[in-house]
Amino acid sequence: MRELDEIRLTGLRARAHHGVFEHERRDGQDFVIDVAVHLPLAPAAAGDELAATVHYGVLAEEVVAAVERDPVDLIETVAERVAGVALAHEAVQRVVVTVHKPQAPIAVPFEDVAVTITRSRA
Repeated sequence: MRELDEIRLTGLRARAHHGVFEHERRDGQDFVIDVAVHLPLAPAAAGDELAATVHYGVLAEEVVAAVERDPVDLIETVAERVAGVALAHEAVQRVVVTVHKPQAPIAVPFEDVAVTITRSRA
């Protein structure tokens, strides 16, 4: 098996309408997404070829678009959606996604709520 390297996008921001409460769906809120894709980067480096890696600018745009579309109840569902976007890139073998919901409707003081999932190519 080839060694896997990592490309990490941290702090991507999207405004979306996910949540179980009516006001979350109506008003929307900010979500912050961290994505780490794992793939072999040696082939890209050896040939200095963008086509042999993942264009992180494109990936960032795809992730934000995936978060912003089709409201769902759970950030777990959003995380699965983002993982699917990343794994659609042929070179990506594994992805770790964290979806932060810093404005979650929680009645006690808090800094962040987040879910993290890890998915691999079948």
